[in-house]
Amino acid sequence: MSHRNFDEFRRMANLLQRRDFLVKLLLVPCVISQTSSWGAEGENSAQNPSRFFFTSQGKTGLASHDGSELRYLDFEAPGQATWQPGSCFSDGRRVVVLSMEPRRDGPGRPFEEFYTQTPTHLWQYDLKSGELVEICTKDRIAPFTTPALLISDERLLIQVVKNKVGQIYSVRLDGSDPREFTKGGEGLPYGLSLSPDGKRVAFHLASPQGYQIWTSDTDGRNRTRVAAQPGHLYFGTQWSPDGEWVLYVDCLHQQDPGHDWCDVCIGRPDGSEHRVLTSEQSMWFAATYGSPKTRGGGSNVPCWTRDGQILFPRRTKEARVPWQYRVNQPDLDHFNRDFKPETAQGGTQICRLDPKQGSITPLTPQDDQVWDFRASQSSDGEQIVFCRAATGEAPAIWVMDNQGKNARLITRGVDDVGADHPRWIPTAAR
Repeated sequence: MSHRNFDEFRRMANLLQRRDFLVKLLLVPCVISQTSSWGAEGENSAQNPSRFFFTSQGKTGLASHDGSELRYLDFEAPGQATWQPGSCFSDGRRVVVLSMEPRRDGPGRPFEEFYTQTPTHLWQYDLKSGELVEICTKDRIAPFTTPALLISDERLLIQVVKNKVGQIYSVRLDGSDPREFTKGGEGLPYGLSLSPDGKRVAFHLASPQGYQIWTSDTDGRNRTRVAAQPGHLYFGTQWSPDGEWVLYVDCLHQQDPGHDWCDVCIGRPDGSEHRVLTSEQSMWFAATYGSPKTRGGGSNVPCWTRDGQILFPRRTKEARVPWQYRVNQPDLDHFNRDFKPETAQGGTQICRLDPKQGSITPLTPQDDQVWDFRASQSSDGEQIVFCRAATGEAPAIWVMDNQGKNARLITRGVDDVGADHPRWIPTAAR
């Protein structure tokens, strides 16, 4: 390898270290959209109000769209520090859940080396009976294993990280019969979503050549590259309701090393067309929030609505986040930002984008120092859940009507110190 190529590889490696675990790999709204027709506890949506999961202080919460039934799930398993919900099974009752033991990184133990030495556990949880059963215990490939995508009631795509190399495998629910979905060394794949017909998977690949969007069969074969271009960081995937498009974002990371902003894009699954739907990097990408005591974040991704429109958080023209990325500084905590609320300005609002007409309709107000993000539509199309954080404050979860009316606060999380990552529980098909 030449010196020039080595320098480029090292630059990309640093980029991947900053980005690879900024998003909580499990908590991507695109998984929910692929299950929107599945039943919830065997009842239809008229009998069972729209409900959603959320996370707060390592706990998994559950609430209905009107704020009732708010509670935290009590998973009885020793030695687990945090819990996160994942994909739902086709019966609508069972859900894949991820737990993690206390993290192995920390002071004097660098994130990129020790975080993925943290043992994780995968579970099947029954929402109605409360039964919790550990899965993926056989033929375990690495201590750090997370659920990437449930491709059927019998098989699960999992992400494993071994010796700091990430890879996707397809396994049976008990963990047996592991099959490579991606190869080690070709890059870290995540942001996976399943096509409406269940035959194709979309994902982004954090490769040495950059972040690229791909589709493939559910076994990883017959790959098609949808979007890839030097200087562009393509991230997150979600299939349109009709299966004709894949939704993702484009961050110009060389101009924006903190990955604060991006544009909304769609591409044909066969790679024949790539369209940029917004301009001037107008979507908030790397969400950061809170005070030094409650700081947090994770990548934002846009989300389809049932009628083929797109929800995304749009920034004001001169928006500036309070947590400023530390350029050319050693990343000691995988956050690498300084809290400068006095320099913050503008904010973000939830908007609906029509990809056919190109029109953008605001759904939440454009308030200074207010940051709205992580919007998604309930499977009955009636409600939109989102997060809202004022500058320097932890986020709260809100719900509004589909047209942006009647916005109401649902929860500020455990002890009012923040709630994040809401995701709808699918309701039954009528």
